[in-house]
Amino acid sequence: MQVKNRSDQEILDLFRKDSSKEEAFKILMHQNQEKIYAIIRNVLHSHFDTNDVLQNTFIKAYRYLGDFKGESAISTWLYRIATNECYNFLRKKNKRKEGSLDEQASQFGEQLKSDPYFDGDEWEIELAKAVDQLPEKQKMVFNLRYFQEMKYAEISKVLDTSEGALKASFHHAVKKIEQSIRQNV
Repeated sequence: MQVKNRSDQEILDLFRKDSSKEEAFKILMHQNQEKIYAIIRNVLHSHFDTNDVLQNTFIKAYRYLGDFKGESAISTWLYRIATNECYNFLRKKNKRKEGSLDEQASQFGEQLKSDPYFDGDEWEIELAKAVDQLPEKQKMVFNLRYFQEMKYAEISKVLDTSEGALKASFHHAVKKIEQSIRQNV
């Protein structure tokens, strides 16, 4: 089925009518699913975890789209939901983590290598391990800026943080990643 791209306003208008609510949501998913998946995947790395968080993101979007005020683009709003879902997932995961950071990084690297959906080389594994060790906020800022190539203004809306704070977080993240890679290579 071919889905025609629509503007945010068209999607909202369709969604607010009971007769076209499902169609509107299909359009919304079609237009945003790939980019939201990429954002989540860069944070969580696991295809299966990413799919779970992606599903939760769209469940929340469906639940609250009728209340969307239009103060930003729908895509920005979805990024925000996705990042919050990533934070929630990581918090739950971190509560279950045991062992030293070195052990966790090693286990993470092995998980990436065995993931059939990961096609990176050794350098990408080292980068992923270094990014995975960042504090949540720095990890999110780094992923949105580096991998998704978002502008600081858009990241500011997604994470509800000033651009200056984002630039500082990104700078600190880059320094930590460089240090981690130097130690492991």
